[in-house]
Amino acid sequence: MQKWLVSFKHMKIKNKLSLLIAFIVAMTFAFAILVQQYAFSVYDEQLYQKSSQVLHLSSSAIEKELERIEQLSFSIVTDTQVQSLLRSIATSDSDYDRLILRKRLVDRLLNYVGSEPSLYSIHVVDAYGVQQDLGSVIPIPPDKRAAILRIAAEANGEARWTYPDASDPALILSRDVRSYSGTLFDLKEIGTVFLRINMDRIVHEMAGEEGDLVMTAGTDPIYPSEPHFDPAAVQDSLLSGSGYFTQEIENQTYFIAYNRSAETGWTYLNVTPFNRIFKQIVFIKELAVIVFILIFAVAILWGIRFSRGLTRPIENLIARMKLAEKGNFAEANVLATDQEPPAMDELGLLHRTFRLMVERINALITENYASRLLIKETEFKALQAQINPHFLYNTLESINWMAKINKQTRISQMVQALAFLLRNAVSLKEPVLSLAEELEMVRNYVTIQKFRFEDRLSFRLDVEDKELSRKIPKLTLQPLLENAVHYALEPSVDACTIAIYSRYEKDAFCLVVEDDGPGMAPDTLELLQKGELVAAGNGIGLLNIDERIRFAFGEPYGVEIDSAPGQGTRVIIKLPKELEG
Repeated sequence: MQKWLVSFKHMKIKNKLSLLIAFIVAMTFAFAILVQQYAFSVYDEQLYQKSSQVLHLSSSAIEKELERIEQLSFSIVTDTQVQSLLRSIATSDSDYDRLILRKRLVDRLLNYVGSEPSLYSIHVVDAYGVQQDLGSVIPIPPDKRAAILRIAAEANGEARWTYPDASDPALILSRDVRSYSGTLFDLKEIGTVFLRINMDRIVHEMAGEEGDLVMTAGTDPIYPSEPHFDPAAVQDSLLSGSGYFTQEIENQTYFIAYNRSAETGWTYLNVTPFNRIFKQIVFIKELAVIVFILIFAVAILWGIRFSRGLTRPIENLIARMKLAEKGNFAEANVLATDQEPPAMDELGLLHRTFRLMVERINALITENYASRLLIKETEFKALQAQINPHFLYNTLESINWMAKINKQTRISQMVQALAFLLRNAVSLKEPVLSLAEELEMVRNYVTIQKFRFEDRLSFRLDVEDKELSRKIPKLTLQPLLENAVHYALEPSVDACTIAIYSRYEKDAFCLVVEDDGPGMAPDTLELLQKGELVAAGNGIGLLNIDERIRFAFGEPYGVEIDSAPGQGTRVIIKLPKELEG
């Protein structure tokens, strides 16, 4: 074995590929043969089991339904009103009285026929031979009617069956009506009841559409009334209570599974054309051939790819080296990104080493270039940060001066408030201010908004003086006030009250920004709390404020939101309860 492995190792690639393909083809062929043999061996057993299961369930369900109808016929013949009416008809001498009694009998039987969809009709023959018909009635030939009455009379009150024929597809259950009253059982014949049963409905409801069901009593068909073959042709093959066989009937081969009822002696047959089953076998054969061809094609393609896989890495490496030689390190590195990572063989290691070298050279070049760009951009932004605020402050100061000269006090106040806000917004001082400084920004912002909204904006500030010295992150309250103006005041034409006040909780000092605006829907509130809904204003969202407070004071503190449609919005800022020394 070891000698053979050594020989294989030193064999040429094309010989290795030939052996590999031959091995795959042989394994595929063996697999196809095994699958086919296994499929053929189990197919008959699976077919029999399925057919037997369907037959067992179908016959049980049908017989239970027929037993229920048989019990219904017993209920009819023992019905006290039916008994009383039939006795009265038998003893009455008046034609008119018998007519009235028969009408009342029909009314009573309507309760039975109307609630039984499995019945075509109910027929009652009284002692005078007059027949009452209820339901979907068809004419019954006199000779068949006489046979039904004779069979019922011979049964002495038990149920008897009359099978379908060419004149009527219904299965008929007949039973004599014997007289009894209370404890008096004279058992005189006072009539006959027979029920025409809709076997089509029962079979479709109880057996479904599984296969082609045939019911026979010996050679007499029960369902369907006119089967597509003569039941007598299969009687010799019914050797036991259940089983299956194939038989040719009228130049066509059928697969027949059967089950004989122990109670009624009827035989239930599941008859399926054998060609329908054979199609599945042909499909399995064709599938096995297709799988064999596909595996063979895959083996050939894989062999070609295997041979190409040995030469392609070398060609790619040469191409990349030429690009690197020209100084095009970026493209040389991109060309190395193949669909599959290189193997851990000698060629793969060579590819990886070359890629690392190209990536490092390219990274050094890119880093150097990016550093130079970053230095230039930083210098430009620093110069811009020096120029823009001074230009804006000087411009606003000029506007303020001109407003004062022209005695435009409202414009002057707005410009002063705006200048204050800008100085504090772009100031590079400490990011944490005193509460007094933050509230001064709020007052200036309210001053500007008061000129805009006039009497529509009602602002209230209620913070205890002893808390003004506490520290708070810069731009905490003003963005919340700006959100309240945007979402509570701007969309409405009515007045809006915005309040900032303080309160104490068990372990925290709280600043509350509250408005009486329209509030927020639960889904909007959820998005806002997750930081997925950006607040209007200067772009500082609630999530940003919450993170800065948590960073400054710890996890127990931060921002909470309480809002509901039509109930306004309340934003609560939780800070440490004790002032910092």
